[in-house]
Amino acid sequence: MIIIGEKINGSIPSMAKAIAERNEEWIKDVAKKQADAGADYIDCCASVEEGEVETLHWMIDLIQSVTDTPIAVDSPNAKVCIEGMKFCKRPGMINSVSGEGDKMDVVFPVIADTKWDVMALLCDDTGIPKTAEDRIRVLDNIMAKAKEYGIAESRIHIDPLIEMLCTAEDGIAMVREVMRYIKEHYPKAHISGAISNISFNLPYRKIVNIAFACLAIDAGMDSAVMDPLSRDLRGAIYAAEALIGEDYMCMEYISNFRDGIFGPQQ
Repeated sequence: MIIIGEKINGSIPSMAKAIAERNEEWIKDVAKKQADAGADYIDCCASVEEGEVETLHWMIDLIQSVTDTPIAVDSPNAKVCIEGMKFCKRPGMINSVSGEGDKMDVVFPVIADTKWDVMALLCDDTGIPKTAEDRIRVLDNIMAKAKEYGIAESRIHIDPLIEMLCTAEDGIAMVREVMRYIKEHYPKAHISGAISNISFNLPYRKIVNIAFACLAIDAGMDSAVMDPLSRDLRGAIYAAEALIGEDYMCMEYISNFRDGIFGPQQ
C-alpha cells in the first residue's frame, strides 16, 4: 500500500490552529511522526482563504526541514498546486486533478516530462457522479487526456470518490465496481482515496475505516490518503494484502509486526 499521510491539512481543526498561530514545531513534529511511521508521501494542504501559495511554501519548507519524504501538494486550485511544486526539493504528487474545468490542461503539461505523480478525482463539471457508469466516463476521459500528454498510468492515483457511508444507498458497492473497472482496464494505475471519508458522522469511526480498507484492497486499492500512525489500520492493511495473495508467505505482515508498525505497543 502506498501511504499518503493525511495529517498536515488545514481542514483538520488542530492543524488549522497550528497554521493560524504559525506553530512551526507542531507542524514539523506531525511531519516527522508520519515519515517515521512509513508514509510514502506527506500530504500538505493549507486550506486557507487568503495567501494559499505563501502558506503552502512555509508549510512545505517546514516539512522538508525534518524529512526527505516526498510531498503531495494539495489544493482544490490546480494552479496553486503547480506553484507549490516549485518549493519541493524532489518529485512528489499533485493532489489533485479532475474532469472539472481546465484542471487537466493546467497540470498535465507541467508534470508530463517529470517524475511527479498525480491524484485524479472522478468528478467533472456536472459534479460528483451518482453512478458507476458516470464515474467511469470521467475516468476514461482523464486517462485519455493523460495519454495525450504521455503520462504513464503508473503515475496516476485514481480516487473513485469515497463518500460518507451513512448517506450511501448501496454501501460501497458502486465504489467497488469502479475500482474493479480501473483494475481491469488500467492495471498499471493506482487506486486511491481518503479512507477516513467513509466514516464521517458515524460512531467509533476506526472500525468502519478498517472494514472499508479491507474491502477496498480486495477491489484493487493500493494507495490511500490515511493516518499512517493508526496502528490498527496499518495492521488490517497488511493482513488484507496477505489474504488476497499480495504478500508472499506473509513476509510483509510478519516483518512489519516485528518492526512494531502494528500490533501491541511495546
